Amino acid sequence: MKKTNLYVPALLVLVFTFFTACVRDTDFDQAEDITLTPVVELDLIYFNLEANDFFDSSTSNPRLTVTDTTELPFLDDGFVQDDLRKADFLFKFTNSIPRNFDVNFQFLNPENVETYSTQTSIAPGSTNNPQPTDFTETVEGQELIDLTQASKVVVSVTIESSNENLEGELNLKSKTTYHLEL
Repeated sequence: MKKTNLYVPALLVLVFTFFTACVRDTDFDQAEDITLTPVVELDLIYFNLEANDFFDSSTSNPRLTVTDTTELPFLDDGFVQDDLRKADFLFKFTNSIPRNFDVNFQFLNPENVETYSTQTSIAPGSTNNPQPTDFTETVEGQELIDLTQASKVVVSVTIESSNENLEGELNLKSKTTYHLEL
């Protein structure tokens, strides 16, 4: 019986396939046309205010406005200013205090000049039936440019009236979704 060498025909088929295979031309200039559009979600601010935060027991006087300041060191960054296309704010309140509230969000630059602001109202609730309130705000265009000049946000919570017997709490959780284009 005669032995055949299978290596030679296999090598010929491989060489033939290599030289006749189709290969698309690659245009590396298209790499400059690639646009990335990441979406980044970040927690923004949160608080838990008790009803007694709106009453000064040492002076027996109502404290109708409570404020808090949160630094936003990333918002006025050059990268964010150049690449941010839209910002969606989501504020989720839960109120178990039987009073209405007005909440103002004031975005300030490093010189404490307001660059952007928004506000909402919170419906009254009760300790047995806390009232949820969601507030959303989308910022685009010129308002977005103004927003990215800010380095901090001041939140002012104003209650219509308060006394020493008031019970419950007002909670806020917030998130911002940043839409970037790189």
